[in-house]
Amino acid sequence: MQNINRMSLTVMSIMVVLSFTNFFGVKIAGAAVMIGVIFFFINKAYEKQPISDSGLDVKAIGTNLKSRSIWFWMALPIIMDAISISISKLFLPEYIDHVLARTEIFVSFDKVIILVFQLIILALGEEIAWRAFFQKQLNKVLPIVPTLLLSSLLFAFGHITEGNTFIVVYDIFFVFINSVLYGVIFYKTNNAWVSGISHFLANLFSVIILVFL
Repeated sequence: MQNINRMSLTVMSIMVVLSFTNFFGVKIAGAAVMIGVIFFFINKAYEKQPISDSGLDVKAIGTNLKSRSIWFWMALPIIMDAISISISKLFLPEYIDHVLARTEIFVSFDKVIILVFQLIILALGEEIAWRAFFQKQLNKVLPIVPTLLLSSLLFAFGHITEGNTFIVVYDIFFVFINSVLYGVIFYKTNNAWVSGISHFLANLFSVIILVFL
């Protein structure tokens, strides 16, 4: 196992604290993504990582996507979103309003081109912060399974918003599951571009179903 440098450990601790702020009604958990992205690049320069090992290798996307198993893992978040939405439409219609209320502060549902651009930026930003930075650093000191579970739990906490307790738990459960899946994709490819593509496609699918259908 490698060691986490002090700078990364400090930033990761800040991200953890920010993820818990939603429990206290302080809506600043999204700052964890901005901090994670910034320090991903700072840490990359500090550790003198080559692009191929940084977790953000554009040239490796084509090679990564040639793997059929990766396409399987990339499809799973979409399937999970389809399951969560299908169940909610039958039994939990309040869930739809909850998710839209949670996301409307980040995206413009009435402007399709801007919406797509926003979904791309949000997905890639979260993947750089939570997978290419946080997960990769944590995996230096923990095996991959606890790394995936812990990082995904924190990621899910950052998505908590006020509402009916059952609806909130239902929402966060699927956020957690998808986060684990994105983490698996990143672990297998070491490429946040690939996990970001999966994240974007799942988010786009959900928006189309929730808003336009």
